[in-house]
Amino acid sequence: MSERPVNLLLDDIRDSIDRIEQYTEAMSFETFASDQKSIDAVARNLRIIGEAASRLPDDFKEEHSGLEWQKIVGLRHRIVHDYFGIDIEIIWHILSKDLPELRQNLSQL
Repeated sequence: MSERPVNLLLDDIRDSIDRIEQYTEAMSFETFASDQKSIDAVARNLRIIGEAASRLPDDFKEEHSGLEWQKIVGLRHRIVHDYFGIDIEIIWHILSKDLPELRQNLSQL
């Protein structure tokens, strides 16, 4: 299996952030929490972000150590609550607080 280039992995992360923002634009927490399709779509894209970050080479992550790579990789684990459950409040926190910061940091790479 060939390794995906860094620029494409970063594009995967940016694209997933874009999708999450499109899916949840102008949504309240209550609306989001009651919309299973949006929850599933956001959760999928958070997993993509975590997976893409996990595939970035260690030397790249060390060179850009200002980003919390372990936290980004851990997104896919943070959203899961118990067995097959998803913690909607954690997802909402990530998309409203963490993703805008991640987008800003990625724009500087």
